[in-house]
Amino acid sequence: MPNKGLTYADAGVDIDAGDRLVDRIKPLVKATRRAGADGSIGGFGGAFDLKAAGFRDPVLISGTDGVGTKLRIAIDTGILDTVGIDLVAMCVNDILANGAEPLFFLDYFATGRLDTEKATAVISGIAQGCKDSGAALIGGETAEMPGMYEGDDFDLAGFVVGAAERDDMLPRHNDMEAGDVLIGISSSGPHSNGYSLIRKIVDLSGLSWNDPSPFSENQTLGQALITPTKLYVKSVLPLIKDGLITGLAHITGGGITENTPRMLPKSLRYDIDMSSFPRPSVFSWLQETGNVAEPEMQRAFNCGIGMVLAIKPENMTAVLERLEAAGEPSWVIGQLKNA
Repeated sequence: MPNKGLTYADAGVDIDAGDRLVDRIKPLVKATRRAGADGSIGGFGGAFDLKAAGFRDPVLISGTDGVGTKLRIAIDTGILDTVGIDLVAMCVNDILANGAEPLFFLDYFATGRLDTEKATAVISGIAQGCKDSGAALIGGETAEMPGMYEGDDFDLAGFVVGAAERDDMLPRHNDMEAGDVLIGISSSGPHSNGYSLIRKIVDLSGLSWNDPSPFSENQTLGQALITPTKLYVKSVLPLIKDGLITGLAHITGGGITENTPRMLPKSLRYDIDMSSFPRPSVFSWLQETGNVAEPEMQRAFNCGIGMVLAIKPENMTAVLERLEAAGEPSWVIGQLKNA
């Protein structure tokens, strides 16, 4: 029998650390406030007022995702303040493909031992991603689970709820036809996909995360590969609301070849010229170092394109000009054809 009564702390769970974390992230959460949400945290649930957000005939659209094995690089390098952006981006970019405006976000952070400093760094990235995409961070869960995660390991999951006016939902299959134009918007790198293959290639290269990046100046390899996923809400949502987009594909796992068809009706197929846009040097290095065949590259990675937009030919100039004004490098990369 133990000499004294056991506590939760004796079992490896520090409730006080959890309370300290909540206190530290309250200002971060408050900074994500938007119409419809008050940005508070600490209760049992989060509320959102659709009427206050200005919707007339809304359809709710939700999504969930994680960061995958990119977390391994973040943990090993100690660069923890951007994986939260990845988490938000993977969720909000997905529902954007359905025409949805992100409204609110919730996160799940699980670890074996809660380190307040590290958790705050992670959640600061989540808050930044929410702020940059117009979503309120209205709640989440921090789970300290000794015996489930070793050392500094942790996992993340995110949940977003958005809304679209019924008439703005994507894709609009009835408005798509052969001859429509496909526009690709640049990615910031591999985003959050293909990292199990990336880590395998890094192992084969013999480089460490702290070595100079062979494809990016003034960065270590770890810094270059931890570049966060790009958020497309602010640049693309206005185009959706103005009726300039008929389909949108978020290029994630499966690359261009498997994600582009997801926005198309069965009567149409896509024709993309992979030489019509520049391929970032990170992908060239990965392909050469890992001896990865081109079809595998296109299936595992985004190869430089984070979003593919389907538009009418008459809207091409306007869309390209507005994307340029928003600071988004973009190119005409193909067109739709009859299946």
